[in-house]
Amino acid sequence: MEKMVVVGNEIFDELIKEDGYYVDKTELIYELVAKTRKKVSLFTRPRRFGKTLMMSMMESFFDIRRDSREVFRDLDVVRKHPEFCEQWMNMYPVLFISLKDVEGLDFTTAFKKLKAVLADVCKRFEDLPGMEGVNSADAEIFNRLMFKTGDLEETQNALKTIMRMMNAAYGKPVILLIDEYDVPLSKAEETKNKEYYLKMLDLIRGFLSISLKTNEYLKFAAVTGCLRISKESIFTGVNNFACYSITNRKFSEYFGFTKNEVDAMLCEFGIHDKMKLIREWYDGYIFGNTEVFCPWDVVSYIAAVIDEEGDEPQNFWANTSSNAILDEFVNHRRIDASEKFEILLNGGTITEEICEELTYDKLGDSEKNLWSVLLMTGYVTKADKSISRGTLKLRIPNAEITDLFQKAVVDRFERTLDASDVDAFITAMWNRDERAASEKLTKILWNSISYHDYAENYYHGMLNGIFTANGYTPDSNDEAGLGRLDLRVKDRARRRVILLEFKRSDKQADLDADCDEALSQIFTNGYDSLLPEGYEEQLIYGIAFYAKVAKVKLNK
Repeated sequence: MEKMVVVGNEIFDELIKEDGYYVDKTELIYELVAKTRKKVSLFTRPRRFGKTLMMSMMESFFDIRRDSREVFRDLDVVRKHPEFCEQWMNMYPVLFISLKDVEGLDFTTAFKKLKAVLADVCKRFEDLPGMEGVNSADAEIFNRLMFKTGDLEETQNALKTIMRMMNAAYGKPVILLIDEYDVPLSKAEETKNKEYYLKMLDLIRGFLSISLKTNEYLKFAAVTGCLRISKESIFTGVNNFACYSITNRKFSEYFGFTKNEVDAMLCEFGIHDKMKLIREWYDGYIFGNTEVFCPWDVVSYIAAVIDEEGDEPQNFWANTSSNAILDEFVNHRRIDASEKFEILLNGGTITEEICEELTYDKLGDSEKNLWSVLLMTGYVTKADKSISRGTLKLRIPNAEITDLFQKAVVDRFERTLDASDVDAFITAMWNRDERAASEKLTKILWNSISYHDYAENYYHGMLNGIFTANGYTPDSNDEAGLGRLDLRVKDRARRRVILLEFKRSDKQADLDADCDEALSQIFTNGYDSLLPEGYEEQLIYGIAFYAKVAKVKLNK
């Protein structure tokens, strides 16, 4: 049967049984159990890098209530490690819970969401209270959890209670899988409600520590999230604990697709000619010493091509979740990283101190914290494959994230633009005051964030936006005479027109000459010859730019 590209199904067994295309990451199971022997392992990766599917895969492999031999038959862990599989496959009770839906505008709502998640977990084990050896008091608590009537203490103790029951029923310690452990804290912090955040922190701290710290019913635990919350905040007292973040070499190839894996996938579907575009838009992340593509983006793009929805790249990342942390950094009141954003948007690198242990309520307290969280959440990546700690060279990974950055900084520019400067610039243009126009346009540029290495189209787009935002309808790159004029601005009420042609100067000393060249181009190509019908006055300007300096010259 021909393989299918499946977007959004994070249930491993369903993906395999429905013949969905699966990039084999099952070797992680062997590496985790046979090579690390950690009681608690935390994997931190950005969103949409396959964390939930990985946890579902582990649940299927270890779960004593299943027979997964057919599902894993052709996969790496079985082919390479048959003896290991005999010892571990479907041999332990597994408790899998995801906290990705535990959110709300206030603590009460989020707490109800957690109780609903626990109720769903209990329903998966509804026969547990009646199994031999299960304590009757635990069974009563279990039933309250299943019907969402448990109190705060019972909710915090829920995982350990269920694990104790599973241990009694199956006679074996439990493998605990907790997906997206930090979402409740992330969502609480986004509301900027300090009381809500502190209540949620206390709830999640107890919820996790009770189940992970000195729990005799625990075989081992795997936990996923975006950030490593500082151990003092969440994992206090959890021993034999390891965190594998995007800076670690170990497990670096298991979250995200490598080039060879994307090559194989494109060949499978006969679209290998799309590799260059996919690399430009969805590649570029470096985890540990491994370069990886974002799997969500790759799968979504391939599905769109196969379904004949078009082969133009799309920003799939933007539609998956809030980009609040990027917006917070770009618009931070006390931290101005404009110059660094410009360097990144123009394809450069910056060197920053990175903190790998964070707390959500302190993310905006320092520039170090903000660059750290942008790294951990995938908005920037390491610039090379070297393994280092503390200080890292950073860059934007690909065109998709560059697009997000551009939209964030352009939005900031538009919202913070001084209306008086814009009004003064436009007034100076209509009043033929080229000196005042030059001064005001330079001031506007100075307060903006430029990208595309100050390319001419950047200036073009900015001026088009300034006039549009002030009620004009500019004609951009409109055909006129023998070519295309950069910009025509009409003032219908006063029946007058401004013609603009732009030049990008190589040095500041060239601004005046380049203005003259722009004016000459207008007349040489006849752009001035087509005064719109009914209009009586036409002002003709050449504008030259060098970085954040502008020169405006009127044809007199």
